[in-house]
Amino acid sequence: MQRRADTSDIETDRMETASSILGTLFVLFVAAKAGGAVFARLDQPPVIGELLAGVLIGPYVLGLVGTAQPALIEAFHGDEVAAQESLNLVLDIFAELGVVILLFFVGLETRLSDLLGVGWRAIAVGALGIAVPFTSGYALMVLRGEETTEALFVATALVATISGITARVLRDLGVLHSREARIILGAAVVDDILAMILLATVSHLGPRGEFYPLDVGLIAVQAIGFTVFVALIGTRTLRQFDAPLQRLPLARAPLALALALMLGLATVASRVGLAAIIGAFLAGMVMAQEKDRYELERDVSPIYEFLVPFFFIIIGTRVDPALFLDGRMMGGALLITIVAILAKLVGAGIAAAGLGLRSAAFIGTGMVPRGEVGIIVASLGLSRGIISGEFFSTVVVMSILTTLIAPPVLAWLGRPRVHRPSPALGERMGAAGRLPEL
Repeated sequence: MQRRADTSDIETDRMETASSILGTLFVLFVAAKAGGAVFARLDQPPVIGELLAGVLIGPYVLGLVGTAQPALIEAFHGDEVAAQESLNLVLDIFAELGVVILLFFVGLETRLSDLLGVGWRAIAVGALGIAVPFTSGYALMVLRGEETTEALFVATALVATISGITARVLRDLGVLHSREARIILGAAVVDDILAMILLATVSHLGPRGEFYPLDVGLIAVQAIGFTVFVALIGTRTLRQFDAPLQRLPLARAPLALALALMLGLATVASRVGLAAIIGAFLAGMVMAQEKDRYELERDVSPIYEFLVPFFFIIIGTRVDPALFLDGRMMGGALLITIVAILAKLVGAGIAAAGLGLRSAAFIGTGMVPRGEVGIIVASLGLSRGIISGEFFSTVVVMSILTTLIAPPVLAWLGRPRVHRPSPALGERMGAAGRLPEL
């Protein structure tokens, strides 16, 4: 009888845990859709509404989500820390799935030939988008009298772009097939590879600044090798197996294969030192070679509409508005934010020479959002005692501001445009197949 009672208690705890987490997901989803709808009606990118909705309902404002509820704490036998960690884990998983689906969907609308057509330009944007912010951030920290290792970590936090924000805005604006969008997406891959190598470099500095090139070199070879292999070999392989794919004894076989490939490559990417979203983007680009990719896009679209908003609203819940009330810290944060924005614009401007001022500004703005990538770098420095709590807060504010600033600027730059017909897309979309020229 005692054993049966214990089993019953465990089942009750599980049900209460599931109920609490489902309630949190319900609030997040409804708030994300409502925030996105409001900003869409205001003719602004829905992603801004989702981010701000997260801030509003998050633990620092209304407290509707983000904090373990009593039922969840009770399910963990009163252990608040364990309950909070479990909730954070679930939200992190949903956020990660959201951005993975987002970049996979973007990859579905991007053929390898499109990226190769802007290859050298994308490489230049990605490389200068790393070099200029890093150099500028390091110089700023040195001028302020900071130590070399701390200056390196803060400078590294300035370089990495969070491509999920820009990709969502590009899709909302309907410009994914424009030349500028292809350059941004290609540059994002280059940016991520170089940023991971740079992060590995500063992470492997010894306590006295010693450098271990073998570890960094291994990460670089893995990251570059993985990207090139999937992009070149994966796309060619799928072309050869397109017909057998249609005959697989599975319901919606292309969708099943696409989702498996997306999760698999996202996992491998994270294992070789890249962001999981790069693997998801490459998986989408591989499946873009599939004969019925437009039908595949329609199949993935409901999954996209369900999961992607979770990424943006959960980012919003992590924002503490109180950070913006510290005048001394905000002064330094605004300075670093200005440097972070100008450095990306300058780097892209140099790489986009000859494309026109508006195109260069659009590409540069697309590379501006730092999102949680900058925060992750700063967290690593803080945990190792390399950067102070003040500089950590400064980087957090910079990451938040660059993430919030980019979408409306991209929308403003993308709207005053001249339309041109695209034959390939026109056959698919009819009158809607008109692409913007920035």
